[in-house]
Amino acid sequence: MKQLLPLTVLVSLLASVAGCSGAPEPKPAAATQKPEPAAKTPEQATPPPAEPAKQVASAQVGQPAPDFTLNDLEGKPHKLSDYRGKTVVLEWFNPGCPFVKFAHGEGPLKDMAATYTAKDVVWLAINSGGPGKQGHGKEANAAAKTEWNMNHPILLDESGEVGHLYGAAKTPHVYVVDGEGKLAYRGALDNAPIGEVDGGGEHTNYLALALDAVAGGKPVERADVPPYGCTVKYSK
Repeated sequence: MKQLLPLTVLVSLLASVAGCSGAPEPKPAAATQKPEPAAKTPEQATPPPAEPAKQVASAQVGQPAPDFTLNDLEGKPHKLSDYRGKTVVLEWFNPGCPFVKFAHGEGPLKDMAATYTAKDVVWLAINSGGPGKQGHGKEANAAAKTEWNMNHPILLDESGEVGHLYGAAKTPHVYVVDGEGKLAYRGALDNAPIGEVDGGGEHTNYLALALDAVAGGKPVERADVPPYGCTVKYSK
C-alpha cells in the first residue's frame, strides 16, 4: 500500500508546476527614440550670400546734397564739397542719347553752361553709364565734349554709385546745389523734349529759372519737376 503525500506538500508542487508552464512575462517596452534629423543638403547647410542692397537715393530738395568725388576725362578728381560757396549744376549726361544730342546741338544746352559759368556757376556733367553701355567711355565723351564745345568737366561714374545716390533717372536730368550745399532743384531741363513743348504752349526753361532764383536769393518755385529723356544706362 502506497503512502499518500501530505496535502500541504501536494499543493506546493501543483503551484510550482503552474508557474513554470504559464505565459511568458511581457518584456518592458523599448524607450521611445527621437528621429534623427534629416541630413542637410549643401544648399541648406550654407545659405547663399545675400545680394548687396541697392543704394537708396538720398538727394532731397531742401536738404544737403550728398557729397561725392568723381574723376573727369583727364583723371582729375572733383569733390562736390570743394565747391561750397558756389552754385553747382549737376547734369546727367550721355553723348549717345538723342535728347542729349538735341539739347547740346541746337537746344538749351548749346550755350547755357557757358552763359552761367561766366556768372561763377560751377557746371559738372556726369555720365553714369556702365561699361559696354550707350555713351560709355572716355573716347566717346571726349569726342562729344569737342563737338559741342563743352568747356566744363565731364565726370565718369561707371559704377553708377553717384547716379543712384541722386536718383538720376534720365539724360538729361539736372540738379542745382546752392552755395550752402543744399539741393535747390532737381528734374527736367525744360518742358520741350527735342524742341517740342509738352501739350503746346510757351517754352519754359526750368533749369534757368532755378539758377536765376538761387542767384537772387529767392526760393525756386518749381523745385522738383519729373525729368524726360533716355534712361540712365547703369551697369546694374
